[in-house]
Amino acid sequence: MRRESSVERADWRERCDALGFGFHSMGGVYWDERACWRFTEQQIDHLEAVTETLHGMCLAVVDRVVQRGDTERFGLSVSWAERIERAWRAREPSLFGRFDLSWSGSGEPKLLEYNADTPTSLIEASVVQWDWLESLHPQADQFNSLHEQLIARWPVVAGPAGTTVHFACAGASEEDGQTLAYLADTAQQAGLAPQLLGIEEIGWDGRQFIGTQGETISRLFKLYPWEWMAGEAFGAPLLRSDIQVIEPSWKMLLANKMLLVALWEQFPGHPNLLAAGTMPHQVPGDRVRKPLLSREGANVSMYLGGQVHEAAGPYGAEGFVYQAAAPLPCVDGNHAVIGSWIVGDHAAGIGMREDDTPITTDAARFLPHYFV
Repeated sequence: MRRESSVERADWRERCDALGFGFHSMGGVYWDERACWRFTEQQIDHLEAVTETLHGMCLAVVDRVVQRGDTERFGLSVSWAERIERAWRAREPSLFGRFDLSWSGSGEPKLLEYNADTPTSLIEASVVQWDWLESLHPQADQFNSLHEQLIARWPVVAGPAGTTVHFACAGASEEDGQTLAYLADTAQQAGLAPQLLGIEEIGWDGRQFIGTQGETISRLFKLYPWEWMAGEAFGAPLLRSDIQVIEPSWKMLLANKMLLVALWEQFPGHPNLLAAGTMPHQVPGDRVRKPLLSREGANVSMYLGGQVHEAAGPYGAEGFVYQAAAPLPCVDGNHAVIGSWIVGDHAAGIGMREDDTPITTDAARFLPHYFV
């Protein structure tokens, strides 16, 4: 695993736009093909195995939490705990998720967090970096079956060909809107009938959720966090509605940083986990403090060798967990994190993001990869 310089394609912007990836330059530079990451086949095989192992462990945590009724420390009310229990016992299917890993290519990858509810950096990890590979490294390979696996997974999650699925996100985000459009396209390729709308356009008529034309919404894919919906007007109707929501509500447990503590308790010493606890003294030495519901590194504090690195944000009132530090590999000031995707129960590919700081934030850049 090594970082390599690369030559930008003259038409990379036009190619990204044509693939529906219009936010390639948000923040100045987001998609960055001036460099790339090279892996060996053996390293990719190991990442694939670790990703599926972590997925299985996370499902085991959900099962244990549900069996024990141990949802209070996740900050969930009794009503939401009951909804999660119903969803889990019914085995409501999941579409996808992204594990963020710290790894230099040797030793064991370490889980930093699991983006289980609303994972993004999807279209760039799927069709965009595959287009880059075919342009510049046609004789090489890439850990990337995201597109094909999403198409294959949709009928399992949402139903047979012709089934209507509404797709919703907050309308103000270009990134979310284009990611949603890409997911809807994969659903359409699977034979489903996607309908897109803004999350704010979903209505409730006292009996059921309805769309912009008054039609019943029976299946909803939302690129919108469960905890936000639970705290809004959506919340109470969701508790009594039989609408199918993708991702299922049991993903609320996996999208919460308390998962890191629960994993360490259930699988202490596992080589792909980092020590974690709810109090600083439980994680001596270099450590990271994470809000339970933080996204994109917001309000994360990292204590490394007597130095403190912090990222600003709106989170923290919900509480924190502490996790042993596993600094990201850093090349020329670029701190690189591996985002490893799971679709259904199968590893589906990786995406590389780099930040100028040890904490990966919303200012991170996306770099393509290949392996030989």
